[in-house]
Formats: sequence, C-alpha cells, structure tokens
Amino acid sequence: MKKLLCVILLVVMLCIAFACQNKAEKAELEKFRAQAKLEEQNKAIAILAWEASNKGDFETLKEMGTPEYLWYLPSNSTRPISREEALKKAKRLRSAFPDINFTIEDLIAVGDKVICRYIMRGTQQGEFAGIPATGNKVEISGIVIQRIENGKIVEERDQLDMLGFMQQLGMELKPKEAMTN
Repeated sequence: MKKLLCVILLVVMLCIAFACQNKAEKAELEKFRAQAKLEEQNKAIAILAWEASNKGDFETLKEMGTPEYLWYLPSNSTRPISREEALKKAKRLRSAFPDINFTIEDLIAVGDKVICRYIMRGTQQGEFAGIPATGNKVEISGIVIQRIENGKIVEERDQLDMLGFMQQLGMELKPKEAMTN
C-alpha cells in the first residue's frame, strides 16, 4: 500500500512538474513569436521608407519618423541631423539626382533595430555639394541601422562610401601640401 501511495504521489509530482515546464515553454514560445512578429513589422516599416525614398514621397518619409527623429551621417557623428534637416537633404539629393534609386541588398531585424545594406544609384543632373551637374552615373553602397519604436523611425545611423561617391562625380583625392619649416 505504501508503495502504491509513493508511486501515485510520484506520478502526480511528475505531472505537475511537466505541466509547469510546459507552461514555461509556452510562455517562452509566445515571447519569441511576439519578438519575431515585431521584427517583421519593423522590417516592413524600413521597406516602406525605402520605397518612399525611391518615389520622392517626402510627406510619407516625414510621417514615418518621429518628431524627435535623429540621423547620424556618418554613423559616429556627434552632430545628428533632425527630421526636418534630413528631409531638406533628401530633397537636395533628389534634385541633383532625379533618377536616384535605393536597392535593398540585405535587411536584418534584431529587437528594435533594422540593419539595411543598400546600393544607391543615380545620375547627377544638378548641383550637389558645390559640384555642378556632371551627367555622371554613380553607384555607391551603404549600411544604415534604423531604430524603430511604436511603428516610427526614431533614429538612423548611416555609413556610406562618400569617397567613392565623390570620385564618381569627378573629384580627386590629393594630399595636403607639405608644410615648410
């Protein structure tokens, strides 16, 4: 009789242990699913922003960023660019390169961040950064990390090949004159 009671007690304890473990596993699985869903939503937001850029849809771009939006270019800049300044720069870029197009090469979401490797292509048909229209076609690569909160872009840290960009526009890199002592 004692053995039967011990066996029954052991079976009940095992059932409780498995039930608790199953609940913990289910909770962990639900947490994982919620995070994966959020990351997919963030990737969709990033894609919409690139599509708006390609169309020159600056109103949509403005709506996709928070009023506190900051753009760091280069990514380690200590002087971020506000949403309004970023829109002005985007308009000047589109004015100089009316056919500008961004192609997403890689898109990775981790937590509240979306990492995008992209290629920018366009033809310089207007003045850009003091360089008169050259008619040159440019193709440069970049990587941007976007931080997204509540469906809006809060921050972007952008790194692109500015040296290659300027060289494609005909600029040359020359060393500074040697200082004479």
